[in-house]
Amino acid sequence: MLLMLMLGGMGALLICRVPVAFSMLIPSLTYIAIAPNISFGVAIQRVAALLDSFPLLAVPLFIFVGFVANAAGLADRLIAALLVFTGKLRGSLAYANINASLVFSWMSGSSLADAAALGSVLIPSMRRNGYDPAFAAGVTAASSTIGPVMPPSIAAVLYAVLTGNSVAAIFFAGVIPAFIIFVSLTLYVFFYARKRPELTSETEPFWQAVVTVLKALPILVAPVLLLGGILSGVFTPTEAAAVTGVYLVVMSFSARWISLKGLYQACAGTAATTGRVMLIASVGGLFAYVMAREQIPQQIADILVSVTQDPILFLILLNIFLLLVGMVLEPASALLVTVPIFYPIAQTYGIDPVHLGIIVVLNLTLGLLTPPVSLVLHMLSIVGDVPFGRLLRATLPMLGILVIVLLVVTYVPSVTTVLPSMLGF
Repeated sequence: MLLMLMLGGMGALLICRVPVAFSMLIPSLTYIAIAPNISFGVAIQRVAALLDSFPLLAVPLFIFVGFVANAAGLADRLIAALLVFTGKLRGSLAYANINASLVFSWMSGSSLADAAALGSVLIPSMRRNGYDPAFAAGVTAASSTIGPVMPPSIAAVLYAVLTGNSVAAIFFAGVIPAFIIFVSLTLYVFFYARKRPELTSETEPFWQAVVTVLKALPILVAPVLLLGGILSGVFTPTEAAAVTGVYLVVMSFSARWISLKGLYQACAGTAATTGRVMLIASVGGLFAYVMAREQIPQQIADILVSVTQDPILFLILLNIFLLLVGMVLEPASALLVTVPIFYPIAQTYGIDPVHLGIIVVLNLTLGLLTPPVSLVLHMLSIVGDVPFGRLLRATLPMLGILVIVLLVVTYVPSVTTVLPSMLGF
């Protein structure tokens, strides 16, 4: 009953367009005011406790890396270099779109950052080269799902902090699923473009192409620093994020790709986004405390175990639940609301926490492409000047492919666990 009242209250506040943080805070404070033997001092402690975390410091650092990459125009240079290799192929710009999402995901860690950076460049270019604007925006939206799955992932950091698991383990658990998404979308573009010979781009002269590729090489040092530093044990994920941010700033200033004004805008964007995420995180700590105090996860677990002891059926129900949550909440908010509830339940079914992390991240990422909220689609609809209905129809086949990838990730655990095990995480 308490769970229904709290979630019902939160849902009512969200419907009234109250920000997510306050939609969680008000029911939690109401509980503290009513419950015996608990003071508002506890609320203050719980709100601050989650933020006192070194791994969580990686979140603002990765956000900063994404904003700097966007301000320095790194997406433009990546796309130009990738077109050197795909220009002669049918659907060359669509291939470059997916390839750029893969490379950019090593720096952004966010679907919205990926879609914003690449969509503003690629959708107008694809439109000029004869692509259906809805298809161009749809490919950009679908490929942006690689960002939160491939390390570094902001959602993975939040999940690891909330559950007490290794950030590095969750990072590398997402590598193979991210490549599966990449290959699946590439195959879709191949079948889409094979009967459209007009979908090619002009190729550059050889030496100009060499110069274009060389200009993009410094950008590729960033993911090498990030992932190589973590793998070698030189950096923790948090330290790797800091080093990567410093490298991008120094490189961008050295190459004159960013100005002081651009750096200021990147810092301002980082501060605004970090403030929103951390406010939700701190309130989520209080919300989780209320759930744990009332033993709500244990009660739900007892109910589920009495219904079924089959982990396969539980994962089906979990996927449905997370997809529905992802339709109305952005990934960071959804993680902070749901993980304290279902994580203890998943443990009773013996589900690997690392495997579970990628299931959760991928589910909530797909929510960015599904109505009613569809943050990525709404943004690309504006960026690409494409009616939302047309964009949604163009994205549906690719969304179906992503759901199949989700099922593979869910029911083939080795896809997520083999790489962290090999690397000793």
